[in-house]
Amino acid sequence: MSSRRNLRPMPAIVQLLTALLLLCLSVTAQAEKLRIVTEPWAPYVYEENGKMLGLDYETTAIVFKRLGIDVEWQFLPWKRCLAMLEQGLADGALDIFHSDERDALLFYPSEPLSDVEFVMFYANARPHPFRTLDDLGGLTVGTSPGYLYSQAFSESTLFKREAAPTHEANFGKLQLGRIDLLITDRRVGRHVLEHMQLGDQITENPTVISRQSQYLAVRRNAGMDLLVQRFSAELKRFKREPAYAELSARYGAGPMTKASSPSRASAEINR
Repeated sequence: MSSRRNLRPMPAIVQLLTALLLLCLSVTAQAEKLRIVTEPWAPYVYEENGKMLGLDYETTAIVFKRLGIDVEWQFLPWKRCLAMLEQGLADGALDIFHSDERDALLFYPSEPLSDVEFVMFYANARPHPFRTLDDLGGLTVGTSPGYLYSQAFSESTLFKREAAPTHEANFGKLQLGRIDLLITDRRVGRHVLEHMQLGDQITENPTVISRQSQYLAVRRNAGMDLLVQRFSAELKRFKREPAYAELSARYGAGPMTKASSPSRASAEINR
């Protein structure tokens, strides 16, 4: 009997199962491409001449590359980043602080990307010595929309809070005397001052208001808990390599200072 007679058309059910299998494989492959949102936050993450740069961005990109995961990045105002996470329009956020309220929505790796120190900046022409919230009586402090401050800072009636759409806008308002102080991360402030060439006009107050760790956090979807574990383990390995030390030095991420922290000005800030 000819073997040709044994070749029969594939049953319809087998064709359907095969198509479903290929579809599942395709969906799984696509699921590996994460959509990560963040706000420009130099020197941690920013764009220059069409190229993404920064200590935390480059660290994250290296870790994801080692894990074989493709990432789609998007820069947005921070308030929009948080909204996209809540609406399920983004898989994760870069350089987000941990807060108990976000635990129901996000998975955080055990290893942070970096640490930040928040301080006040003032115009040299209008200096305002600052150590506690009591020293801010009658003043206006520049803040950032979408950032969550401590209850003491946010609800104090001693001073006003005034948000600006960007860090550059905040420093411009400070230079022009439209606000009395502004609060931001020390290294971010220094980077903006250098970029705007305002280093001779604006000074940072040495008092550290709060210290926070920054993370790459992802939404609590299926499999994401395993992803953050893999990310954390690979991040720890990378931090022990000379390449990470070189990257940190390039972006001025040296040891945290030991400046005093005001007991009544604990302004915990959550990006």
